[in-house]
Amino acid sequence: MTILLVGGGPDTVTTAAVFDRFAKELRHRAPGRVPRVAVVLFDHEGSSEYFLPAYLDPLQSRTACDVVPVLLGFNRGADPAVFDDVDGIVVGGGPTPGYLEGLLPSAQPIRSLVSDGVPYMGFSAGAMVAPVRSIVGGYRIRGTEVCPADWSEGLDEVEIRGGLGLVPFAVDVHAAQAGTLGRAVGAVANGLVDRAVAVDEDTALVLHQADLEALEVIGAGNCWTIRGAGAKATVSVLSAHS
Repeated sequence: MTILLVGGGPDTVTTAAVFDRFAKELRHRAPGRVPRVAVVLFDHEGSSEYFLPAYLDPLQSRTACDVVPVLLGFNRGADPAVFDDVDGIVVGGGPTPGYLEGLLPSAQPIRSLVSDGVPYMGFSAGAMVAPVRSIVGGYRIRGTEVCPADWSEGLDEVEIRGGLGLVPFAVDVHAAQAGTLGRAVGAVANGLVDRAVAVDEDTALVLHQADLEALEVIGAGNCWTIRGAGAKATVSVLSAHS
């Protein structure tokens, strides 16, 4: 099992190691043949035509692959059957609540595939929806601001919803760049989740098992791990160069 949780969209990834790692996992998954990769994007009035190349070009420049576009939309989710026989899953960035709503009916097949060794790479929203319990937005906790309102996803209070169930800790993204580290810390300190990880842009957290003790960081920034301690939260910093 390999899960890559990327702290921003592909436009923020300048470190080659992030896409290199996923391409390597694809080749390992499908030795001697061209792998099939499901690429999930939220499409609003044709926006996927503009954004899809940002995911495909870095990947296809590293390894040959057949792409299965999976387009989500308002009141349009993914057919779980679309993930049959894929060798890799990429979930893009955009509206986190929209991604979660569109992918929840496919959560079980996605979990089964990842458990069976299919690599998963989630960018921004795609990272946030991966946990058992997901932070989907909001910028206040009990009325107190914990991150900039621009990153609220249209929600006022921080909201936790059931996610895809791939990792046991909550995930926030754009941590240093958008100030969302405060939201992750606040969520833990206020008992909304037990544990969380906040990932910087141009950075990916890599898991080979669903264990907060066995994390690898690649890229240029930091991953911040947050654990609850009563009414407090303890924060540790992981980086690729630590």
